[in-house]
Amino acid sequence: MAEVLNITDENFEDEVINSPIPVVVDFWATWCVPCRAIEPVVEELSKVYDGKVKVVRINVDESQRTPARFGIRGIPTLLLFKNGRVKGQLVGAVPRSKIEELFQNALE
Repeated sequence: MAEVLNITDENFEDEVINSPIPVVVDFWATWCVPCRAIEPVVEELSKVYDGKVKVVRINVDESQRTPARFGIRGIPTLLLFKNGRVKGQLVGAVPRSKIEELFQNALE
């Protein structure tokens, strides 16, 4: 069963940039209500796409270098990485269909 992995600035490179499969990165914070709103959807999709798309979360309060590196200004932000490059982005508490579309794009 796929767990959504909590990562930091320190292991971002290994877990995301060097990943052999596409990665959806959830930039979030504990105080962020919209982040909590999309969390169940992201967790469910991580199970649906297990083995095909890796899902990780990075707390923007605890790890600030990575969000700065990718110009994250609002949370939640979901970034899709393929072969170490950003291939998609969603900002805000978007509908499930939009999040699902991001996961679909990971497979294309």
